[in-house]
Amino acid sequence: MKNVLILGATSDMAQAIAKKYAAEGWSLTLAALEKELLEPIAGDLQVRNEIAVQTLEFDATDFSNHRKLYESLSTKPDVVIAAFGYMSDQDEVRNDLEDIKRTIDINFTGMASVLSVVAEDFEQRGSGAIAAISSVAGDRGRQSNYIYGSAKAGLSAFLSGLRNRLAPKGIHVMTVKPGFARTKMTENLELPAALTASPEQIADAVFQGLEKKRSVVYTLWMWRFIMLIIKHIPEPIFKKMKM
Repeated sequence: MKNVLILGATSDMAQAIAKKYAAEGWSLTLAALEKELLEPIAGDLQVRNEIAVQTLEFDATDFSNHRKLYESLSTKPDVVIAAFGYMSDQDEVRNDLEDIKRTIDINFTGMASVLSVVAEDFEQRGSGAIAAISSVAGDRGRQSNYIYGSAKAGLSAFLSGLRNRLAPKGIHVMTVKPGFARTKMTENLELPAALTASPEQIADAVFQGLEKKRSVVYTLWMWRFIMLIIKHIPEPIFKKMKM
C-alpha cells in the first residue's frame, strides 16, 4: 500500500487531501503542530476507509528537528504534500518584525527546510513525488499582501529549482496555487464565489495533478489567466493600481 505524508494536516485543505488519498486506498501519515487535533481526524479516516493512519507532531519552524523527525518515520512516504501556511492581516502587522519573520519562517523557510530533507531521501531512493501549497500571491507583489506574497514567491522559486534538480532522477515536484480558497484562514474575507475553490476542489486538483505529473497547478483554471494579465501590467500603470 502506498503512503502519503501530509504536513500541516489539520488545515481544511490538508484534511480534504487526506480524505481524497484515503478514499483512493493510500495509507496516511499525518503531521501537524497540534498533534492532539489529529487523533479524531486519523481515527475517522482509519475506520471509514480501512487504512493505516499514523500521526506525529510537526513544527514548521523547528528547522533543526526536521531531519530527525523524517528519519523517525516507520513508513517512508511515496508522496509528500506540504500544506501548512500562515497569513496575517498585513495592514495590522506590516511593521511588526516578529510577524514578518513568522510569515517567512512558516511559508518559505519551513517549507525549504523539510522538503530538502524529503528530496534527499527521494533522490537516494530514485522515486517519489512532492507537492506544496504555494499561492497566486507570489506571482506578483501587490500592496495588499506583499509580505505573505514574497514568502510564497520564494517558495514557488524553490519548488521550480527543486523540480529542475530532481526531474532527471525520476522524482516529480508540483507547485499548487489554489487562488482564493474557502478555509478557516479566509473565513473573515469577502471572496468572489466564482473565483473561490473549496477544499475538496483543491484536494482533487492535488491528486490529479500528481497523477498526471503536472508541474504547476492552478486549482481553478481562470487563475492562470488572471495572474498572467496581472504579471504583464506595465509597472508605471501597476504602481497606480490598488491591489
